[in-house]
Amino acid sequence: MIVGLLALMMTMSSKAQDNTAAIGTLDLTLERAIEIALAENPTIKVADKEVELKKVADKEAWQALLPEVTAQASLSHTLLAAEMKLNTGNGVQKFKMGRDDTNTAAASATLSLPLFAPAVYQNMKLTKQDILLAQEKARGSRLDLIQQVTKAYYAVLLAQDSYKVMQESYNISKQNYDVVNAKFEHGTVSEYDKISAEVQMRNMNSSLVASRTGLTLAELQLKVLMGVTENVNITINDKLENYEQALVLPEVGDANELLNNSAMRQFDLNRSMLERSLKLQRTNFLPTVGFQLTGQYQSLYNTDWNVFGYEYAPSASFAIAISIPLFKASNWTGLKKTKLQISELEDQRDNTLRQLNMAAESYRQNMASSIAQVSSNREAVRQADKAVTISQKRYDVGRGTILEVNQSQVALTQTKLTYSQSIYDYLTNRADLDYTLGRDNYLK
Repeated sequence: MIVGLLALMMTMSSKAQDNTAAIGTLDLTLERAIEIALAENPTIKVADKEVELKKVADKEAWQALLPEVTAQASLSHTLLAAEMKLNTGNGVQKFKMGRDDTNTAAASATLSLPLFAPAVYQNMKLTKQDILLAQEKARGSRLDLIQQVTKAYYAVLLAQDSYKVMQESYNISKQNYDVVNAKFEHGTVSEYDKISAEVQMRNMNSSLVASRTGLTLAELQLKVLMGVTENVNITINDKLENYEQALVLPEVGDANELLNNSAMRQFDLNRSMLERSLKLQRTNFLPTVGFQLTGQYQSLYNTDWNVFGYEYAPSASFAIAISIPLFKASNWTGLKKTKLQISELEDQRDNTLRQLNMAAESYRQNMASSIAQVSSNREAVRQADKAVTISQKRYDVGRGTILEVNQSQVALTQTKLTYSQSIYDYLTNRADLDYTLGRDNYLK
């Protein structure tokens, strides 16, 4: 019995190890994270399928110009044939229009072909514009995803750096507590010093737990955007400090640079579609010409029900039909409505362009502020680290207090976090600026 349980446990353990190995670990860089997200995120897959749907609609539009063939067959039974009476002046003459209690069988095929269909021509051009709009929306979805993944990646780096700082601060506070506690047991320091050191250690431990939770949530957010399951482990051998040398203020680009923004492109494409819709509506005032060819086999006045034994006679005809619209009030109303939509779209475009211009300038100003802060914060970290060393030495020789040691440690922790935060602020503002300007470096 025991041997069987042990064997079962070993088997389960082996399977668990196999599953862990199957899941594996992803070593991520920013480029790798974006590549996976563009391949696996469901939003991108939906956008691509929407483009395919528009292409099918385009094919359906030009197929309206192809011939259409229909066939039909009928069998009718005359119970009582109609009779026509004519007054000829010499009396009334009667004409029987058919024979009573007889069958009529007919089979026909009709070919219809549009010769001049302006609405179809304009609709074909409209569907091509619709494809371009769907492709731009897909591009916009990709740019939006790149922005989100980039910021989530930097958020993980910030969480990693914060956790590392908290871990170092906790280790220092624990070492200080161990030293102070040893001195307290030998009676060389007061109980107040021991309590202060213990409180500082416990505070650092709480901050360490919180930073660990923040790191887990940041990694989970990145996994969601990448479209991978949460049980996949990720490792990022990167840190915000590596980007310090890349902190440069971007030059103000050309005023037309904002026109590469996906929202601006969609405004232009929507305007083109409305203008094409206006042309499509104007075809309601144009004539249409159609051709129709009909062939038929027919058999009349059969007294039995054996349709295969009837005598059939062929006939054929063709017709060219012209339809000329004379008046329809809703056509004029539709034109006016579309013109108002174009005017409304222009106002929305102008407002969006102003907002994007303001946002781009705001991101540039934030980046300039972050660059200035990084230089100052780096020097602050160096000074705070030096202050911790001095305060510890002063306390060791009896010239300082435990309060000075605690304050210097808190200051060092805060300056390190502020230093990482300033680099993170620059990088996220740069990601927002790239998105606003519609830069698609990762899509090439």
